[in-house]
Amino acid sequence: MTMNKRVFYAAIAWLLAISATAQMRIKTGSDSPLRKLQIAEMAINGLYVDSVDEQKLVEDGIRGMLEKLDPHSTYSTPKEVKDMNEPLQGNFEGIGVQFNMVEDTLLVIQTINNGPSEKMGILAGDRIVTVNDTAIAGVKMSRDEIVRRLRGPKGTKVLLGIVRRGIADKLSFTITRDKIPVHSIDATYMIRPTVGYIRIGNFGATTPDEFRESLKKLLSQGMQTLVLDLQENGGGYLHAAVEVANELLERGSLIVYTEGRRVDRNEYKAHGGGLFTEGKVIILVDSYTASAAEIVSGAVQDYDRGIIVGRRTFGKGLVQRPIDLPDGSMIRLTIAHYYTPSGRCIQKPYEKGKKLDYAMDVSNRLKSGELMSADSVHFSDSLKYYTLREHRVVYGGGGIMPDEFVPLDTTKYTRFHRELAAKSIIINQNLRYVDNHRKQLKKQYPVFADFRERFEVPQKLIDDIIAEGKKQKVEPKDDAELQRTLPYLSQQLKALIARDLWSMDEYFAIFNEQSDIVQHAMKLLEKKN
Repeated sequence: MTMNKRVFYAAIAWLLAISATAQMRIKTGSDSPLRKLQIAEMAINGLYVDSVDEQKLVEDGIRGMLEKLDPHSTYSTPKEVKDMNEPLQGNFEGIGVQFNMVEDTLLVIQTINNGPSEKMGILAGDRIVTVNDTAIAGVKMSRDEIVRRLRGPKGTKVLLGIVRRGIADKLSFTITRDKIPVHSIDATYMIRPTVGYIRIGNFGATTPDEFRESLKKLLSQGMQTLVLDLQENGGGYLHAAVEVANELLERGSLIVYTEGRRVDRNEYKAHGGGLFTEGKVIILVDSYTASAAEIVSGAVQDYDRGIIVGRRTFGKGLVQRPIDLPDGSMIRLTIAHYYTPSGRCIQKPYEKGKKLDYAMDVSNRLKSGELMSADSVHFSDSLKYYTLREHRVVYGGGGIMPDEFVPLDTTKYTRFHRELAAKSIIINQNLRYVDNHRKQLKKQYPVFADFRERFEVPQKLIDDIIAEGKKQKVEPKDDAELQRTLPYLSQQLKALIARDLWSMDEYFAIFNEQSDIVQHAMKLLEKKN
């Protein structure tokens, strides 16, 4: 045996000897795949010519294995797990402000109702320039770093330096951090007399309670028809989707069931007591409606409980089980498919290991013309199913096809507008406008109804956006493109101003009046009435 071989096997023997715990968990046979993997990792770590980061080595190995599986089996680092779970868990710990960055300065858009900042007197329009005597304005600090400094464990204190319009001196506030709620429902309001509107952004831990509160609020205002907006809702917790569907379906109705190679069939049924089991329901969907949002849409459609309006949904019908690892990282492993009450699996086709092709699916739908014409969507007869009450034909194998298709109006979303938005020119000019005119606007429009009825976007704000676009080499191709851009841009600006003066309810109350999918739903209701 050569010296190199003796060194190699001695190193392997030593490394295996100090890994007794790991050895107990693997097969002892020399052909064990797990043993092979362990030996490879220890050989690289112990013998490779350059030093290696063992943590990264293992993470890369895990990612490599998962990448060869389905598109939704993933590995997340501890930080990624925290960032991913925060919107779903329903809260985080911090000071309670919504903010945006304007010219490298943090501008408070709104304070969270009853949050620590509001209680201490922080106001919309304030600029936070220092955190614990460290400058965060004018120093090119990243947004993530600013958030890290503002957030912290409940009960800890943070000293903020505030610049406020009309006050010469810098103000100081000591804020005691607290639990800050993260709401998953974006808007709740009466969109028409007797018609309530609820938009769910994702399905998190608090979504069922939020949804019930929204239903109670709208029912107290005379709601007879519910428009449930699930556009761009990427999903979330399965149990949250089940609880939301329960509010719309009769007791005992099957909402969804899951089944996998090693996972027995598990059924989720409505347990009764739903707040809105009789009124009309319209659900709005688009190409980004996925997962838990598709569970609700599929159950309502299968029971002929309501009408689905919009465009074919994303098509995610795979169930992931989170596997927590000792360092706080996580594997989300696909263990089953979920099926709608009629038996449809709505998971769209994919090839294992080809995640890029899968991710490009929505873009490919646009290129194929599917988003403009329902006739471009083709389903195999083998995927044909029937709704459970009216026995209408529905299809599985690729998302939820709406009952009422709404084509995408590509003329509305011009290249000029897309580039203005991509460079944050629209949002930044809007923030400057509201910052300069907040008091005047609040005085002129004390209630939203006045603003909605009478406010018109000033021409100067439009001109400022066009001028800033020109400065950043974003210009319309010709006057025709500019004219096509202006109506949508003006409506968007009015909605953004309403959001900054009031809340997301008011934003959607304005924005929805030019939404093709929302307006199609309104016309359907007018016809039926």
